[in-house]
Amino acid sequence: MLRIITLNLNGIRSAWRKGFAPWQACQNADVVCLQEIKAQAADLAPDMLSPAGMHAHYHLAEKKGYSGVGIWSRHPPDAVQQGIGIPEFDAEGRYLRVDIGRLSVISLYLPSGSSSPERQAAKFRFMDGFYPILSQLAREKRDIVVCGDWNIAHQEIDLKNWKNNQKNSGFLPEERAWFGKTLNEAGWVDVYRRLHPDATDACYTWWSNRGQAWAKNIGWRLDYQLATPELANRARSAEIYKAERFSDHAPLRIDYDYA
Repeated sequence: MLRIITLNLNGIRSAWRKGFAPWQACQNADVVCLQEIKAQAADLAPDMLSPAGMHAHYHLAEKKGYSGVGIWSRHPPDAVQQGIGIPEFDAEGRYLRVDIGRLSVISLYLPSGSSSPERQAAKFRFMDGFYPILSQLAREKRDIVVCGDWNIAHQEIDLKNWKNNQKNSGFLPEERAWFGKTLNEAGWVDVYRRLHPDATDACYTWWSNRGQAWAKNIGWRLDYQLATPELANRARSAEIYKAERFSDHAPLRIDYDYA
């Protein structure tokens, strides 16, 4: 069995204070993908750099307190790749890949466009540059899973108030069409949706800090594991963990029948 967990931490130091480390240590995960580290290397405590029983790798943003991704793996990687080759976004620490045997795991933090028109334009630039990479990855003939915060709710069932968000970043028609193209043309499989095709309120992974979004479960599904078809077919269970809160996102845990 292969267990992969992905979580946007909204700050690794904040998530530590909220109990993420002891929770993770009990999960028996083979790979943990993290996004929005919001730290520099000098800010990372020893147990963040060397979690018990895990090999940790990071791609951190140049800007302090911003973005950054990480991958912890039970087995040491054969290869590690930081970035997608686009300097604008590689400086923000948004992509990290590890190869372990015939398996490749990627931690992705796709930009959010909600803060300004300029950031939405940057999000579209990232999407334009990243799609050819996704297409190429799908042709590698490896077992690959891209985990992370995609900052897009794909379908109406993926967020509570879809009617009121059709002109908002994260549910724009262009974003949804791009995500659909990633699945239908590039060939990736949305593993959670494969296992839970009809899930609505239970599928959310992010809740705004405004109002009572968490209490009322007014959420969005922004966190995904997209896998190559053969690996996706091996998925056996998927769970979004909500009993504790380490972030404004919830961990997505998927188990694969994989030796």
